[in-house]
Amino acid sequence: MPHMDATFLIIVLMLLTFGLIMLFSASYAYALYQYGSSFHYIQRQALFAAAGVVGMLFISCIDYHVLQKFVFWIFAGGIGLLILVFAFPPVKGARRWINLGFFSFQPSEIVKFALILLFAYLISINYEKMGTFRYGILPFVIPLGLVCGLMFFEPHISGIALMISIALVMMFVGGVKYRYYIGILVLAVAGVLLIITFGGIEYVEARLKSWLDPFSDPQGDTFQTVQSLLAIGSGGFTGLGLGNSRQKYLYLPEPQNDFIFSIVCEELGFIGAMAVIILFILFVVRGFIIASRAPDKFGAMLAVGLTIQIGIQAVLNIAVVTNAVPNTGISLPFFSYGGTALMMQLFQMGIVLSVSRRSAIMKQ
Repeated sequence: MPHMDATFLIIVLMLLTFGLIMLFSASYAYALYQYGSSFHYIQRQALFAAAGVVGMLFISCIDYHVLQKFVFWIFAGGIGLLILVFAFPPVKGARRWINLGFFSFQPSEIVKFALILLFAYLISINYEKMGTFRYGILPFVIPLGLVCGLMFFEPHISGIALMISIALVMMFVGGVKYRYYIGILVLAVAGVLLIITFGGIEYVEARLKSWLDPFSDPQGDTFQTVQSLLAIGSGGFTGLGLGNSRQKYLYLPEPQNDFIFSIVCEELGFIGAMAVIILFILFVVRGFIIASRAPDKFGAMLAVGLTIQIGIQAVLNIAVVTNAVPNTGISLPFFSYGGTALMMQLFQMGIVLSVSRRSAIMKQ
């Protein structure tokens, strides 16, 4: 068995370890208050992390080409789960979760992978024709529109933004001509008009108002953003020290989830925040190096899609936490609490490592 890309594996494990440490630090106060045990979140996350690492290493040993046989089945299954989610009661006003009793998960995590897999397959078989509308635009816009349409009614705006961003990057790398992006822009404008038509503009307006003036309602809609900014500001250059956050003591709502980066900034300061950002940059760079060395277009596009997914999600999360963009409720990969999401991320990294193994075979 050829060796996998050790550099990429080390970066993933560093992100995972860093994430688990910060998750425990960010969550123990809330966990003690909510569940009577400071270890509630870290115990569950550590179990999923261990299972995810084992799965990642196992998947890395499997030839990624077997996925080509199941592309459409996986995508159809993802669409089915997005429809099934409407049969479950809403959580905080949104229908994003499927709760099976012993555990719950977001179908969007599976759909992200399904969409990347579908796009990688379509680009690989139509690469010579990607400059045309029939093969470079139409086969991608239809499934993307279907996914985004279902997610709109959940609603899951952050998920839509992530899906579109991943799609645009993959299509660009895949060879779509620049002029066709005008068509994509027209579709985006049409989507905005649909939101206005169906009354969703009030929701958008509220988010934009909170973003533009985060201190307009510090005890209401902007409470979480204000507490996040206070945490970031109090961290300074070197931070208050690991475990010494003040905002996690029931000030910042659920600090173990979307706003965990605020706790990183508060406890580890600018230095710690930059360490996280640099790790994600190295992750993306190494993932693209693996893609450039892939033995075929399918492997290259898989590596690009799976890598950029993590990169874009990290950028969006950090932008939300720092109020650079409106609050969209998106998690920080490898850091935020969520066992099924973490396992999916690690399993997908196993596919990237599988691509690196096949590349090594081609060199022999």
